[in-house]
Amino acid sequence: MTTNTLSKIKISVLDLAIVRDGGNPADTFKNSLDLAQKVEKWGYNRFWLAEHHNMQGIASTATVVLIGHIAAGTSTLRVGSGGIMLPNHAPLIVAEQFGTLATLFPDRIDLGLGRAPGTDQFTAAALKRDEHAAMEFPSNVEELQRYLSEGNKNGRVRAFPGEGLDIPIWILGSSTDSAYLAASLGLPYAFASHFAPAQLHNALAIYRRNFKASVQLKEPYVIACVNVIAADTDYEAERLATSFKKLFLGIITGNRQQLKAPEVPNEDFMDPMEEAALQQMIQYTFIGSPEKIKKELENFIEITQVDELMVASAVYEHEARLHSYKILGQLNKG
Repeated sequence: MTTNTLSKIKISVLDLAIVRDGGNPADTFKNSLDLAQKVEKWGYNRFWLAEHHNMQGIASTATVVLIGHIAAGTSTLRVGSGGIMLPNHAPLIVAEQFGTLATLFPDRIDLGLGRAPGTDQFTAAALKRDEHAAMEFPSNVEELQRYLSEGNKNGRVRAFPGEGLDIPIWILGSSTDSAYLAASLGLPYAFASHFAPAQLHNALAIYRRNFKASVQLKEPYVIACVNVIAADTDYEAERLATSFKKLFLGIITGNRQQLKAPEVPNEDFMDPMEEAALQQMIQYTFIGSPEKIKKELENFIEITQVDELMVASAVYEHEARLHSYKILGQLNKG
C-alpha cells in the first residue's frame, strides 16, 4: 500500500462564497472567479461550491448558476457541488441541470450530493422540503443515477440533456450514515471534517471496509475537507484566523454574521464554554506559516490516508486568501 503524503495527493478548493462585512455578493462572485483562475494555475484539482440558504454571509444559494460561472471562466479545473442538497430538489431537475453543465463543460463537472437542508427549519419549509426527505435520500440518489445512465433510454421519464453523460457523483457527509451509503453504491466519498470532525475516522473506516466496486469507481476514494489559513508567519496567520473564528462562533451561538475584518489575535471575545465548543468544531483547522502547515497537514494525511484534500479558507482580505492558497499549492508541489 502506497502511503499518501501532501506532495502525492491532489488538493482542491471548497468555496463557500462568503460575503465579507462591508462587501456584497457581486464582490464575492468576482473574488470567487479570481480565486478559481489562480488555483487552476497553481495546480489545484477541483473547485466546489456548496448550497446554503438564508445566510446573509453566504452567497452560494444558486449553486448551479455559480458552477456555470466558475466553469466558464476556467479551462481545466474540475468544478462542482460540495454539495447540492438533494432533498431540496427533484432528482430529475438535478439531472437536467448538471446534464446541461456537463454538456457545456465536458469532463469537468462534479456532482456532490448531501442530505442536509443547508439551512434552518423555517427556510427548509419555505423550500417545500418534505419532512421525510432525509430518509428518502438513498432512493433519490439512485433515481438521479438512473436519469443520468445510458440504461434509462426506455424510461418513461428521461433527462435531456443528462442521459448517458459521464458525470461523477459524490456522496457528501458528516456522519457514518453517509459512509455506509457511499460504500454500498460504490461512489467516491467527501467528508465535511472542516466543521463536523467528530466522526471522521469512523466514517472513513466504515466506507473503506464496506466499499463495493461500481461502474463509476473500482476502489474507495476519499476527500476530507479541512480549513487552512496559511501566511508567511504564524502570527499573521493567527491574525487572519480571527475572522474565521468569529464566523464559526456565530454559527455556534446562532448569531450568524458576515465575515469580519481580522483583529489582533486574542481569544477574549469568547467565554470558556464557547471556546471549547469552537475548538471541537474546528478541530481540523490548520493555521500558520508554511513550515507549520506542512508539518500538521502531513500528519493529518498520514493518519487518515485520504486520497485528496479539499480546503476551505475563510479569510477576509482577498489577497491574503489568495496567498494562503498559493502557499498550500507550493507545499503540494513539494
